[in-house]
Amino acid sequence: MIGLLVMAYGGPDNLDEVEPYLMDVRGYRPTSPEIVHEVRERYREIGGRSPILERTQAQADALESALNAQGGDFKAFVGMKHWHPFIKDALTQMCNQRIDRAVGIVMAPHYSRISIEVYFKKVDEANLGIQVARIDDWHLLPEYLNALAGRVRSALERFPESERADVPIIFTAHSLPERILEWEDPYPKQLRETVAGVMKLLGPHPHEFAFQSAAISTEPWLGPDASEPINRLADEGKRNMLICPIGFVCEHVEILYDIDVVYQSLAQTLGVRLERIEMLNDEPEMISGLVRLVRDAAKEQNWL
Repeated sequence: MIGLLVMAYGGPDNLDEVEPYLMDVRGYRPTSPEIVHEVRERYREIGGRSPILERTQAQADALESALNAQGGDFKAFVGMKHWHPFIKDALTQMCNQRIDRAVGIVMAPHYSRISIEVYFKKVDEANLGIQVARIDDWHLLPEYLNALAGRVRSALERFPESERADVPIIFTAHSLPERILEWEDPYPKQLRETVAGVMKLLGPHPHEFAFQSAAISTEPWLGPDASEPINRLADEGKRNMLICPIGFVCEHVEILYDIDVVYQSLAQTLGVRLERIEMLNDEPEMISGLVRLVRDAAKEQNWL
């Protein structure tokens, strides 16, 4: 049997878990009560918890089913970087089931040394003797690009037909500290490549890219924030806009709060209609592409 380690960021399951979760995210650095309160209020706004675990579990289940439908013998496990079940917990479950080889994939398409690489560092730190074949990025996976383009087309249909061609698409992804530019981190380039790949499928249409969800920090983070094009486009007279998050594949606080609350509130203040695409979650086309990547990774190790 081959393990499949499906990894994601993690999130609190209730408001009481927000503080310890935040401490893990911040590397147990001192965290002010004000920051804890602010983050807790964000989760309160979206229902008091993060849905990321069940969304990721659904993705893992879909991957396992599709892999085994093709004659494989895979068992999927979910591991979170910053909350339960932690990556080490998932690897421990594999060990308990005597699985000593696995393919590892993070449910985020774009690689950075301070994002994806950290997931695999945690795999190494677990030191449980499981051989893990890495999938580092999948930002140009055709099925992922096709699924995104399909979501954009569907979202544009919510606008009046006579106005759709002029609705600007604002592609977004999680901001990271500007210091990643010092070591020529591939993250910004991969984001641009994803946008270009989706636009090649969509054809000519007004669009731009912006970052979102920069951390509460004194350190400079990559910009512009998506609020900037929303304000600018409103000043230019645009009254319809569509946000397409490409750095996220399921709903969590960056979608449900940062977009659906903060940017939506800004849009309402500006008299703008702001829509966003439906998140991919376990969208079958994307899953089929990821299945191919997992199988290819296993074949490279001569496991298949």
